[in-house]
Amino acid sequence: MTRPTAVRRYPVLLALCLAALFMVVPFLIVAVNAVKSPAEYSRNGPLSLPHGLYLDGLKDFWQRVDYSRKLVNSTLISASVALLATALSVLNAYAIGIGRIRFRTWVLAFFVLANMLPQEALVYPLYYLSKQAGLYDTRLSVIIVFTVIQSAFGTYLLSAVLGQFPREIVEAARIDGANKWQILVRIVVPVSRPTLGVLLVFFFIWTWNEFLLPLVMLISNDNQTVSVALGVLQGQRLMDATMTNAAALLGVLPAIVFFLVFQRTLTRGIAVGAVK
Repeated sequence: MTRPTAVRRYPVLLALCLAALFMVVPFLIVAVNAVKSPAEYSRNGPLSLPHGLYLDGLKDFWQRVDYSRKLVNSTLISASVALLATALSVLNAYAIGIGRIRFRTWVLAFFVLANMLPQEALVYPLYYLSKQAGLYDTRLSVIIVFTVIQSAFGTYLLSAVLGQFPREIVEAARIDGANKWQILVRIVVPVSRPTLGVLLVFFFIWTWNEFLLPLVMLISNDNQTVSVALGVLQGQRLMDATMTNAAALLGVLPAIVFFLVFQRTLTRGIAVGAVK
Protein backbone atom coordinates (compact mmCIF):
# COMPACT_ATOMS: atom_id res chain seq x y z
CA MET A 1 0.00 0.00 0.00
CA THR A 2 1.45 3.35 -1.03
CA ARG A 3 1.69 6.19 1.47
CA PRO A 4 -0.83 8.51 -0.30
CA THR A 5 -3.40 5.70 -0.30
CA ALA A 6 -2.84 5.06 3.42
CA VAL A 7 -3.15 8.77 4.18
CA ARG A 8 -6.44 8.98 2.29
CA ARG A 9 -7.84 6.16 4.42
CA TYR A 10 -7.21 7.95 7.73
CA PRO A 11 -10.34 10.17 7.48
CA VAL A 12 -12.47 7.08 6.78
CA LEU A 13 -10.95 5.27 9.75
CA LEU A 14 -11.52 8.32 11.96
CA ALA A 15 -15.14 8.58 10.86
CA LEU A 16 -15.70 4.88 11.62
CA CYS A 17 -14.14 5.27 15.06
CA LEU A 18 -16.40 8.24 15.83
CA ALA A 19 -19.47 6.33 14.65
CA ALA A 20 -18.51 3.36 16.84
CA LEU A 21 -18.00 5.72 19.77
CA PHE A 22 -21.46 7.24 19.34
CA MET A 23 -22.99 3.74 19.37
CA VAL A 24 -21.00 2.31 22.27
CA VAL A 25 -21.06 5.25 24.69
CA PRO A 26 -24.87 5.26 25.30
CA PHE A 27 -24.75 1.52 26.03
CA LEU A 28 -21.87 2.01 28.48
CA ILE A 29 -23.76 4.82 30.24
CA VAL A 30 -26.80 2.57 30.64
CA ALA A 31 -24.63 -0.28 31.94
CA VAL A 32 -22.89 1.97 34.47
CA ASN A 33 -26.15 3.45 35.76
CA ALA A 34 -27.71 -0.01 36.04
CA VAL A 35 -25.21 -0.92 38.78
CA LYS A 36 -25.42 2.43 40.55
CA SER A 37 -27.59 3.04 43.61
CA PRO A 38 -30.47 5.57 43.33
CA ALA A 39 -28.85 7.78 45.96
CA GLU A 40 -25.54 7.79 44.14
CA TYR A 41 -27.33 8.53 40.85
CA SER A 42 -29.15 11.50 42.39
CA ARG A 43 -26.02 12.82 44.08
CA ASN A 44 -23.47 12.48 41.26
CA GLY A 45 -25.57 12.33 38.10
CA PRO A 46 -25.69 9.80 35.24
CA LEU A 47 -22.13 10.37 33.99
CA SER A 48 -20.29 9.52 37.21
CA LEU A 49 -18.65 6.17 37.85
CA PRO A 50 -20.15 3.96 40.58
CA HIS A 51 -18.19 3.40 43.77
CA GLY A 52 -19.44 -0.18 43.96
CA LEU A 53 -21.79 -2.66 42.35
CA TYR A 54 -25.42 -2.07 43.28
CA LEU A 55 -27.35 -5.05 41.90
CA ASP A 56 -30.70 -4.47 43.61
CA GLY A 57 -32.05 -2.68 40.54
CA LEU A 58 -31.32 -5.67 38.33
CA LYS A 59 -32.77 -8.09 40.88
CA ASP A 60 -35.93 -6.04 41.43
CA PHE A 61 -36.60 -5.70 37.71
CA TRP A 62 -35.95 -9.41 37.15
CA GLN A 63 -38.49 -10.34 39.83
CA ARG A 64 -41.12 -7.74 38.92
CA VAL A 65 -41.51 -8.77 35.29
CA ASP A 66 -40.64 -12.47 35.74
CA TYR A 67 -37.76 -11.86 33.35
CA SER A 68 -36.86 -15.54 33.00
CA ARG A 69 -40.23 -16.32 31.42
CA LYS A 70 -40.08 -13.23 29.19
CA LEU A 71 -36.59 -14.22 28.08
CA VAL A 72 -37.78 -17.71 27.13
CA ASN A 73 -40.75 -16.27 25.22
CA SER A 74 -38.62 -13.80 23.26
CA THR A 75 -35.97 -16.41 22.49
CA LEU A 76 -38.53 -18.99 21.38
CA ILE A 77 -40.43 -16.54 19.18
CA SER A 78 -37.33 -14.94 17.65
CA ALA A 79 -35.54 -18.23 16.97
CA SER A 80 -38.67 -19.83 15.48
CA VAL A 81 -39.30 -16.84 13.23
CA ALA A 82 -35.67 -16.73 12.11
CA LEU A 83 -35.66 -20.41 11.11
CA LEU A 84 -39.12 -20.52 9.56
CA ALA A 85 -38.81 -17.21 7.70
CA THR A 86 -35.44 -18.21 6.26
CA ALA A 87 -36.81 -21.58 5.12
CA LEU A 88 -39.87 -19.94 3.56
CA SER A 89 -37.68 -17.32 1.88
CA VAL A 90 -35.52 -20.05 0.35
CA LEU A 91 -38.53 -21.90 -1.05
CA ASN A 92 -40.06 -18.73 -2.50
CA ALA A 93 -36.79 -17.45 -3.93
CA TYR A 94 -35.98 -20.86 -5.43
CA ALA A 95 -39.24 -20.81 -7.35
CA ILE A 96 -38.80 -17.19 -8.43
CA GLY A 97 -35.05 -16.97 -9.01
CA ILE A 98 -34.25 -20.40 -10.43
CA GLY A 99 -37.65 -21.81 -11.34
CA ARG A 100 -38.48 -18.63 -13.27
CA ILE A 101 -42.22 -18.74 -12.58
CA ARG A 102 -44.61 -16.75 -14.76
CA PHE A 103 -45.19 -13.09 -13.92
CA ARG A 104 -41.97 -13.10 -11.91
CA THR A 105 -41.72 -9.30 -11.87
CA TRP A 106 -45.24 -8.89 -10.52
CA VAL A 107 -44.67 -11.50 -7.84
CA LEU A 108 -41.52 -9.70 -6.69
CA ALA A 109 -43.42 -6.40 -6.69
CA PHE A 110 -46.00 -8.01 -4.40
CA PHE A 111 -43.30 -9.04 -1.93
CA VAL A 112 -41.79 -5.55 -2.02
CA LEU A 113 -45.21 -4.03 -1.35
CA ALA A 114 -45.81 -6.45 1.53
CA ASN A 115 -42.46 -5.47 3.03
CA MET A 116 -43.31 -1.76 2.83
CA LEU A 117 -46.67 -1.97 4.62
CA PRO A 118 -46.57 -0.27 8.04
CA GLN A 119 -47.40 -2.52 10.96
CA GLU A 120 -50.03 -0.06 12.14
CA ALA A 121 -52.09 -1.00 9.08
CA LEU A 122 -51.88 -4.69 10.01
CA VAL A 123 -52.91 -4.46 13.65
CA TYR A 124 -56.69 -4.73 13.31
CA PRO A 125 -56.76 -7.37 10.49
CA LEU A 126 -54.31 -9.55 12.39
CA TYR A 127 -56.20 -9.07 15.65
CA TYR A 128 -59.49 -10.05 13.99
CA LEU A 129 -58.03 -13.06 12.17
CA SER A 130 -56.27 -14.37 15.27
CA LYS A 131 -59.51 -14.06 17.24
CA GLN A 132 -61.42 -15.97 14.59
CA ALA A 133 -58.74 -18.67 14.37
CA GLY A 134 -58.52 -19.09 18.14
CA LEU A 135 -54.85 -18.08 18.19
CA TYR A 136 -55.16 -14.75 19.99
CA ASP A 137 -52.80 -14.34 22.95
CA THR A 138 -50.63 -17.28 21.87
CA ARG A 139 -46.98 -17.27 20.90
CA LEU A 140 -47.87 -19.24 17.78
CA SER A 141 -49.87 -16.32 16.40
CA VAL A 142 -46.88 -13.97 16.70
CA ILE A 143 -44.57 -16.58 15.17
CA ILE A 144 -46.87 -17.00 12.15
CA VAL A 145 -47.27 -13.25 11.64
CA PHE A 146 -43.58 -12.40 11.82
CA THR A 147 -42.60 -15.42 9.73
CA VAL A 148 -44.73 -14.05 6.89
CA ILE A 149 -43.53 -10.46 7.40
CA GLN A 150 -39.83 -11.32 7.57
CA SER A 151 -40.02 -13.81 4.68
CA ALA A 152 -41.29 -11.01 2.41
CA PHE A 153 -37.94 -9.26 2.74
CA GLY A 154 -36.03 -12.54 2.63
CA THR A 155 -37.78 -13.61 -0.57
CA TYR A 156 -36.96 -10.33 -2.28
CA LEU A 157 -33.29 -10.51 -1.25
CA LEU A 158 -32.77 -14.19 -2.09
CA SER A 159 -34.59 -13.87 -5.41
CA ALA A 160 -31.97 -11.37 -6.52
CA VAL A 161 -29.19 -13.70 -5.33
CA LEU A 162 -30.61 -16.88 -6.86
CA GLY A 163 -31.47 -15.04 -10.06
CA GLN A 164 -27.70 -14.87 -10.68
CA PHE A 165 -27.18 -18.54 -9.81
CA PRO A 166 -25.17 -20.33 -12.56
CA ARG A 167 -27.65 -22.14 -14.78
CA GLU A 168 -24.93 -24.56 -15.89
CA ILE A 169 -24.74 -26.07 -12.40
CA VAL A 170 -28.50 -26.58 -12.26
CA GLU A 171 -28.61 -28.13 -15.73
CA ALA A 172 -25.71 -30.43 -14.94
CA ALA A 173 -27.48 -31.64 -11.80
CA ARG A 174 -30.64 -32.31 -13.79
CA ILE A 175 -28.69 -34.31 -16.37
CA ASP A 176 -27.26 -36.39 -13.52
CA GLY A 177 -30.81 -37.23 -12.44
CA ALA A 178 -31.32 -34.80 -9.55
CA ASN A 179 -34.88 -33.60 -9.01
CA LYS A 180 -35.91 -30.11 -7.87
CA TRP A 181 -35.71 -30.91 -4.15
CA GLN A 182 -32.27 -32.47 -4.48
CA ILE A 183 -31.02 -29.44 -6.42
CA LEU A 184 -32.39 -27.14 -3.70
CA VAL A 185 -31.04 -29.10 -0.71
CA ARG A 186 -27.71 -30.32 -2.09
CA ILE A 187 -26.67 -27.44 -4.35
CA VAL A 188 -28.58 -24.19 -3.86
CA VAL A 189 -28.71 -24.14 -0.05
CA PRO A 190 -25.00 -24.99 0.53
CA VAL A 191 -23.89 -22.37 -2.01
CA SER A 192 -26.22 -19.76 -0.48
CA ARG A 193 -25.31 -20.58 3.14
CA PRO A 194 -23.52 -17.25 3.86
CA THR A 195 -26.55 -15.25 2.71
CA LEU A 196 -28.87 -17.50 4.71
CA GLY A 197 -26.72 -16.92 7.79
CA VAL A 198 -27.13 -13.16 7.38
CA LEU A 199 -30.89 -13.55 7.10
CA LEU A 200 -31.01 -15.70 10.23
CA VAL A 201 -29.15 -13.08 12.27
CA PHE A 202 -31.24 -10.19 10.94
CA PHE A 203 -34.55 -12.00 11.41
CA PHE A 204 -33.71 -12.93 14.99
CA ILE A 205 -32.70 -9.39 16.00
CA TRP A 206 -35.57 -7.72 14.14
CA THR A 207 -38.12 -10.02 15.76
CA TRP A 208 -36.54 -9.58 19.20
CA ASN A 209 -36.92 -5.80 18.94
CA GLU A 210 -40.57 -5.85 17.77
CA PHE A 211 -42.99 -4.12 20.11
CA LEU A 212 -46.30 -3.07 18.53
CA LEU A 213 -47.67 -6.39 17.26
CA PRO A 214 -46.56 -8.41 20.32
CA LEU A 215 -48.15 -5.72 22.50
CA VAL A 216 -51.48 -6.21 20.71
CA MET A 217 -51.32 -9.97 20.21
CA LEU A 218 -49.89 -11.03 23.60
CA ILE A 219 -51.90 -9.61 26.48
CA SER A 220 -51.32 -12.22 29.18
CA ASN A 221 -48.27 -11.95 31.39
CA ASP A 222 -47.18 -15.53 30.67
CA ASN A 223 -46.86 -14.94 26.92
CA GLN A 224 -45.32 -11.47 26.80
CA THR A 225 -41.89 -10.82 25.33
CA VAL A 226 -39.05 -8.81 26.85
CA SER A 227 -39.80 -5.66 24.81
CA VAL A 228 -43.48 -5.73 25.79
CA ALA A 229 -42.63 -6.30 29.45
CA LEU A 230 -40.39 -3.22 29.43
CA GLY A 231 -43.14 -1.01 28.03
CA VAL A 232 -45.86 -2.39 30.30
CA LEU A 233 -43.73 -2.03 33.44
CA GLN A 234 -42.89 1.57 32.59
CA GLY A 235 -46.59 2.38 32.29
CA GLN A 236 -47.85 0.50 35.33
CA ARG A 237 -45.32 0.84 38.12
CA LEU A 238 -43.03 3.44 39.57
CA MET A 239 -39.40 2.87 38.61
CA ASP A 240 -36.34 4.78 39.78
CA ALA A 241 -33.46 5.67 37.50
CA THR A 242 -31.42 2.64 38.50
CA MET A 243 -34.20 0.17 37.70
CA THR A 244 -34.96 1.95 34.43
CA ASN A 245 -31.36 1.53 33.32
CA ALA A 246 -31.37 -2.07 34.56
CA ALA A 247 -34.47 -2.75 32.47
CA ALA A 248 -32.87 -1.20 29.39
CA LEU A 249 -29.67 -3.21 29.93
CA LEU A 250 -31.46 -6.54 30.34
CA GLY A 251 -33.70 -5.76 27.40
CA VAL A 252 -30.91 -5.20 24.90
CA LEU A 253 -28.18 -7.45 26.29
CA PRO A 254 -29.46 -10.79 24.88
CA ALA A 255 -29.67 -9.34 21.36
CA ILE A 256 -26.12 -7.98 21.66
CA VAL A 257 -24.84 -11.36 22.88
CA PHE A 258 -26.57 -13.09 19.96
CA PHE A 259 -25.03 -10.61 17.52
CA LEU A 260 -21.55 -11.06 18.97
CA VAL A 261 -21.83 -14.85 18.82
CA PHE A 262 -22.87 -14.79 15.17
CA GLN A 263 -20.88 -11.76 14.03
CA ARG A 264 -18.47 -13.97 12.08
CA THR A 265 -21.38 -15.49 10.18
CA LEU A 266 -22.72 -12.02 9.44
CA THR A 267 -19.33 -10.70 8.32
CA ARG A 268 -18.70 -13.75 6.11
CA GLY A 269 -22.10 -13.42 4.46
CA ILE A 270 -21.67 -9.72 3.74
CA ALA A 271 -18.15 -10.30 2.40
CA VAL A 272 -19.31 -13.09 0.09
CA GLY A 273 -22.14 -10.90 -1.17
CA ALA A 274 -19.74 -8.05 -1.86
CA VAL A 275 -17.41 -10.35 -3.81
CA LYS A 276 -20.31 -11.69 -5.86
